[in-house]
Formats: sequence, C-alpha cells, structure tokens
Amino acid sequence: MAVLQIFRRYKTIFWASNVIELFERWAWYGFYMAFALYLVNSKDTGALGFSQAEKGIIMGTGSMLLYFLPLFTGAVADKLGYRRMLFLAFALYFSGYYMIMRFDTFGWIFFAFLWTCTGGAFFKPIISAMIARHTDAETSSIGFGIFYMMVNIGGFIGPFIAGIILNKSWDYVFYMSMAAIALNVLLTVFFFHDPVVREERKTAAEGIIQAFRNIGMTLVNWKYLLFLVIMSLFWTAFNQLYYSFPVFVDQWADTATVFRGIHRVFPWLADAIGTPEGTISAVTFSSMDSFFIILFQLMVSAFVMRYRPLLAMMGGITVLAGGLGLMFSFQSGWLILLGILVFGLGEMASSPKFTEYIGRIAPEDKKALYMGTSFLPIAGGHQLAGWLSGGIFEHIADKYYLLGRELARRGIRLPEISDTFSKNDFWREAAQHSGLSTEELGNLLWNSYHPYHIWYLYSGIAVAAALFLWLYHRFLVNGKA
Repeated sequence: MAVLQIFRRYKTIFWASNVIELFERWAWYGFYMAFALYLVNSKDTGALGFSQAEKGIIMGTGSMLLYFLPLFTGAVADKLGYRRMLFLAFALYFSGYYMIMRFDTFGWIFFAFLWTCTGGAFFKPIISAMIARHTDAETSSIGFGIFYMMVNIGGFIGPFIAGIILNKSWDYVFYMSMAAIALNVLLTVFFFHDPVVREERKTAAEGIIQAFRNIGMTLVNWKYLLFLVIMSLFWTAFNQLYYSFPVFVDQWADTATVFRGIHRVFPWLADAIGTPEGTISAVTFSSMDSFFIILFQLMVSAFVMRYRPLLAMMGGITVLAGGLGLMFSFQSGWLILLGILVFGLGEMASSPKFTEYIGRIAPEDKKALYMGTSFLPIAGGHQLAGWLSGGIFEHIADKYYLLGRELARRGIRLPEISDTFSKNDFWREAAQHSGLSTEELGNLLWNSYHPYHIWYLYSGIAVAAALFLWLYHRFLVNGKA
C-alpha cells in the first residue's frame, strides 16, 4: 500500500520525463550498439568500410564529449529553459542521425557524430534533473528506480530491434532512431513543461565559469582525483561492450548454434529475431546486457547492499573482467551469451555503487559538485576505449588485418580494399586463392593468429582497476569506505 501511495504522488511531468528518457535511450542505443559495425563493415552491405582505427577515433572522441559537455550544458539549460533545451537536443539528434545515414566519408561522419553527441550532451542533464525536482526524500528512491528502469528498457528495445531490421537495410536503424526522437518531440509539446525555479538564475556564461570552478574545487582533493583516474580504467574496459564486442561477434562468433537452440523451442521467436542466414546478429546479442539488467538488477542490488561501496565495486569489476574473458575468447554463441550475463552481473554490482560512493565521500556542502565530476572518468574511459578498440584491436583481432598477414606470408597479392573492391570481395577472393572455403579460412585465422588474445587486454584493464581500488581502499581510506 505504501508503494501505491508513493506512485500516486508522482505528477504527470514525472511520468512524461520517464517516457521521454525511454524513447531517447531507445533511439540512442538502437543506433549506438550498431554504430561500430556500421563504421567498419563491408561497403557492399550498406556500411562504411572504415578501419578499426578510424572507428576508434570517431566513437571515442564523440562519446567522450557526450559525457564531458554535461558538466557545462546544465548551466545552459538553466538559462535557456529545460523545454527549449529539449527541442534543441532533439533537433541535433534528428539531424545527426540523418547526416550519419547520408554521409559516407571519414571527415563528414566524424562531424555528424560529434553533432549528434552534442545533442546528447544537451539532453543528458535535463531528465535526471526533472526527476530530482519532482521527487522528495520519501519518493526519490522509487522515483530514480523507475528512471533507471526506463533507461534499461530503452537500452534493450532499441538494439534488439536494430539487430533485426539492419538485416533489411542499415537505413532502417536510423529511421527507427529518428522516429523515436520525433515521438519525444510530441511528448515534449503536450506533456513537458519547465519546472518552477525560485532561485535566481545565472547567465549561461556565469554558469559555465562556475562549472570550471566546481571542477577545480573538487579535483584539488587528490585522493578523490586518484579514485576518478582508477575508475576511468573500469569505464575503459566496460565500454568495449559498444566499441569492440559487436565487431568481434560479427567477425568470429558462431551464433547459428544459438539460433538453432531457440528455434527448437520457440521457432516463431527465432524466425523473428534471426537473420536470413540462420544466425543472431551481433547487435541483438549486445542488447542482452540491458535485458539481463532488467531481469536481475533488483536482486543484485539487494545482494550487494550489505557491502561497502568500494568492496562491492571491487567484486563487481572482477566479475565483469570474467565476463569480458568469456565474451572475447570463444566462438561459441552460447559461451558468449554466458559472458554477457557475467559481464552484466558485474556491471550491476559495480556501476550503481560508483555513484553511491561519490555521494558518501563528498562533503555535505559539496555533494552536487562531486556528483557533477563523476562524468569525468566516464568521459576519459570512452576516449581510452576508442583508442584501444582502434589500431590495437585491429592488430590483434581484426580478421581483415589478420587475413592480410596470412596472404603476405603465402605470397598472395590481391587488390586493396576500396570503393570498388569491398571487404567481402577481399575475403572471398582470399579464400579462393587459398583453396579454402570462407568458413575454413576463418578457422585458419582463429587458430593461427589467436584473435581471442584481445581478452587479455580488456580483462586485464578491469582486473587492474579492481586491484588499484583494493590498494586505494587498503592504504588511502583505511578500509572505511
């Protein structure tokens, strides 16, 4: 009954904000989970055929700005107004998705993604601020629980659908994201209004200057700064879910076994989510992380609530490292799916505790300042993740790079990949000249060049983050946090 009474206290604007968040996450993750594949896959599939290094630069830089700029865009929202800020964000989102769909060169795609991420940076501070403004001490716990549920529902539905429709055309993925943003425009027109602000508003310039001061005020605490640096390692490993994992699954994994397993029990479901080739797309696979969070977050949160935040983070990051090992070291679709589950359990244990820990250690009069700087390690983690998933991933695990090495070893010369000679053409010609089927060629590269060794790097970074957190906990905070 108490829960029902709390639900009745939420106003229409609270529910409207949550639905807007759901559709924004639907649009963003539906596009973002597929973006790495769109950047690097063969041009004859409708993708762009970029190198892994180009992918890393585009995704890492844009995503870094997405999490860094909200330190300042909140000040712009306070001056411009939340409703106007939403319309601006949606305009940038909608036009950004359209430009990414239409452009096909590195420079213009880079620009379009930065443009789209700027829209995300304008959007990001608004909805969480609205949830905070329309909840109180009694309703905030459930209120933010509803908010994070909306995030994960959108984060599951978007990629899940994208993984199905991209088999027909990449354009459908962008149309889906644009449609979700268009729905948000209508929701904002009819149901969203600016909160009543009683405090005096600063100018945007004053707010941005104050944001810089706030960052400086918090980062002079060298222990806190060290904690943020350590957590940037965690986010670097975590973000490989978006940067490298879809590419690894698409190039190396055998997801046909999962398709056949589902088909034996639920043939209608397998036919609905599978590809025409009888496989499960890498994007649909990636969406399972959010699906597992929807199923298990409450149970994991109930389990880890008995532990101090740093201990829970250490344990969660270690579990996440194990998940990365499974995700990047096998070709079996079922083992990879198990890896996503293990990864998700580690994420559920560690990610919420990150925010909780910052709230605990922040001085009472500086909690908002400390919470604002919590975006910094996420931004840094994205930049580092982009770098690792670029040239480093390419030299260890990209099948086209490894194929080039094998052809050079055999003295086989083929035309370079170009607009007229796609990556798929290169792969088929290489198989023909090697006297192998395409499947046999893939197995040869897997067994000869060991692309799965990439898991040493990604899991190692996560383990390093857990180890540094233990040292931080043991020697700097004396086991008190």
